[in-house]
Amino acid sequence: MTEVTPVPLSELTTLRTGGAPARMFEAATPDELVAVLRDVWADGQPWFVLGGGSNLFVGDEPYDGTVVRILTRGVERLPSPRPGFTRLRVQAGHDWDALVGHAVAEGLAGIEAMSGIPGSVGAAPVQNIGAYGQEIVQTLVEVDLIDEATGDVSTVPASELGLGFRTSVLKHHYGSAPERRAVILSVTLELAEVGHDERPIPGEQLRTALGLGPGDAVSVAWVRDHVLTTRGRKGMVLDADDPDTYSAGSFFQNAIVSPSFARTLPPECPRWPVAPDIDPVVVIPLAAYDGYVPPTETVESDVKVSAAWLIEHSGLRKGFKLPRSRAALSSKHALALTNRGGARAAELAELARYIQGRVQAEFGLLLQPEPVLVGVEL
Repeated sequence: MTEVTPVPLSELTTLRTGGAPARMFEAATPDELVAVLRDVWADGQPWFVLGGGSNLFVGDEPYDGTVVRILTRGVERLPSPRPGFTRLRVQAGHDWDALVGHAVAEGLAGIEAMSGIPGSVGAAPVQNIGAYGQEIVQTLVEVDLIDEATGDVSTVPASELGLGFRTSVLKHHYGSAPERRAVILSVTLELAEVGHDERPIPGEQLRTALGLGPGDAVSVAWVRDHVLTTRGRKGMVLDADDPDTYSAGSFFQNAIVSPSFARTLPPECPRWPVAPDIDPVVVIPLAAYDGYVPPTETVESDVKVSAAWLIEHSGLRKGFKLPRSRAALSSKHALALTNRGGARAAELAELARYIQGRVQAEFGLLLQPEPVLVGVEL
């Protein structure tokens, strides 16, 4: 591990905000990362880890704590117990999109729709990243992590991470602490060995985004290329020549609401069921069976609604900004708040609060921020 001269976090985050921390360390190997975290935790000072800096919104004041930069890299191919699948164990600091590119080059499927998502591999399970119908929960097998409470390193199966829509037990939700304070060291995924041939694409959301019919066959490389193009049109890939790139991606989460609340929204508001509506199974003991089977009650699934649609239809169009502010909605995508050059965190927070207020007044729904907020309040 190496202690380095702290630099402003505005230089290390995609939103370009944040002062310098009191201390900064860089860890290039898993052993270095474990050692520095144990030392930092023993000091009892505030801390956080930094990967790609794409999901952080940091306040303007200097951070009175320690930042640990995770610079570990590497992909290890492992056998899978399932025929036709391969496992990849990836170090936490590895670039996510580089991993997707590697998987596609190897003819492995399961994460290609998440091409272009900025950030590091270790951050991916924390918020269960996803795009176009694919989420990391669909391929994640396990993670190696270190717990703050004990300093112990353990392998934790995906089933114990509480993975839900953009959440896990590890995530720092706005206004609350994570259920489990730990840092991911490596991630193991299980991907399908599909090769480079064309094949029908599962998932209606992905097919719709790519303009494909149910029977249309394309390769994983074709999917990756077209997802990158689609994200590029929305300013949702890192591009130093595009002012819309200086964002944290989707600043607000698509909202998960009850079916009854969803029905209060305009019918044209895009929505998707969160889980399939499966009829419950009724078990009747044989000794109690009298020939009558009671009717089952079908439970409606929750509904995910488009935050971008809600923002635009509250009257805030792409490119909107408050007077004299250097923060604005992306000119390509209403869900991204962008730093148009030299914006302070206070300007972005002011814009975020204004958006929340307009959507709540129009639709009765308070949008929740997706990035982790450090030293800033909404």
